[in-house]
Amino acid sequence: MSAPAPAADSGSPIRIAVVGHTNAGKTSLLRTLTRRVDFGEVSERPGTTRHVETVELQVHGRAAVRFFDTPGLEDAVALREHLDAFAEPGAQPSERVRRFLRGPEALGVFEQEAKVLRALLQADAAFLVIDVREPVLPKFRAEVALLASCAKPVLPVLNFIRAAPGREADWRALLSDAGLHAVVRFDATAPFTGAERDLYQDLGTLLPAHRSALRGVVDFLDAEALARRHAACTRIATLLVETAALRRPASAEDWGDPQARQACIDRLQHEVLDRAQRGADALLLLYGFRKGDAGEAPLPPLQGRWALDLFNPDALKDAGLLLGKGAAVGAALGVVADLAMAGLSLGAGAALGGAVGGALAQGWGPFGRKLANLARGVRELSVEDGVLLLLAQRQLALLQALEQRGHADTRRIEPTGTAAAATAPHPQGLARAIHATRPARSRPAWEDSRHGDTPARRAAVAEVAQALQGVLAGMG
Repeated sequence: MSAPAPAADSGSPIRIAVVGHTNAGKTSLLRTLTRRVDFGEVSERPGTTRHVETVELQVHGRAAVRFFDTPGLEDAVALREHLDAFAEPGAQPSERVRRFLRGPEALGVFEQEAKVLRALLQADAAFLVIDVREPVLPKFRAEVALLASCAKPVLPVLNFIRAAPGREADWRALLSDAGLHAVVRFDATAPFTGAERDLYQDLGTLLPAHRSALRGVVDFLDAEALARRHAACTRIATLLVETAALRRPASAEDWGDPQARQACIDRLQHEVLDRAQRGADALLLLYGFRKGDAGEAPLPPLQGRWALDLFNPDALKDAGLLLGKGAAVGAALGVVADLAMAGLSLGAGAALGGAVGGALAQGWGPFGRKLANLARGVRELSVEDGVLLLLAQRQLALLQALEQRGHADTRRIEPTGTAAAATAPHPQGLARAIHATRPARSRPAWEDSRHGDTPARRAAVAEVAQALQGVLAGMG
């Protein structure tokens, strides 16, 4: 006999069997729903899952939904013919299933199917995962009929709907013929906004006794998504403020030697790239992906095009245009042009006009310190606003890509190609974010939160983060 379904007010998790044909994406779906990139094994090879595995969705620290990841149904046609042997006048289809599970065939030729049916009989409901790329074959009709014989609510989940060509209309017709009219569209590798909400809301329609609990799951997931985005924008804002605060001195002797001068520039560029990589890694961890996982990390090490773009003269020129008039003040007052085009600015020029231009454009600290450095022949290198803007674009593009990425996707994504295009329609928001970093120009200690964490620094980070959230809201 199957275990009775828990009462709605028992506090027990809702039990959902995730069923479907081999390689339909059941484990992929569960990775994405639970944000567990390490759950199960995802592979193009059929029959990867051979045993029933359990994973839970935690809500406020407790298990709200317990999922059972089941093996794929492999021969539903033959099993249906076998079940016909148990047909007796007046017997319910579910009783035939239970008789089959007590027989020897459930441990032999139909072992995989038996595992699926046992899990379904013990569950409150099932997600029937369907790969809409597959043609509708007779074996799939047999699977739907076999699952229906267990007399449990079944919610079909149309998976991989972003793939082309799909056969969604054909699948909907099959499900309608079987009396399954509540259908959810999903994509385990690239979930879209609202997909999870639809999944649990439609499940609540099938399980009215659990509707309130499922509504609580939806509310929790919505709040969690907002909190995650806020945390991500705060991390990016922290990166921008810390990068704006960077100061690296160069002696007159080093600056006079072309090779030593280039070495100073290279060191600062590499430090910026290293900080950007750590920021990307932090976003990966925040969204539940594994840092540095060669098979699943959405972002490769910052090299190649990413590195070139951050300090590319054309990219920086475009960034300056986007930032508007304020970014051009320094050049008008004598900031060294070749350094600016390299993504760096000379903190003290060879003439007083250069120092004044740098101070006005970058908001650097007390003018007395500036003149003292100039007298000693010490230059200070800092990062241009254009580099900060390019950093913001790339980090926002990565954040948006992670929000649209399922935890079963094993492909790399490289958001650098779409970063400028994604954020270009929102120049005011980006400019506000970059301008909000300017207090950091006169506070070198802000480059390290361990030594420079002050109310003023936290206020600057919060202002930058708020501007970034506005940009994301506009990106959709």
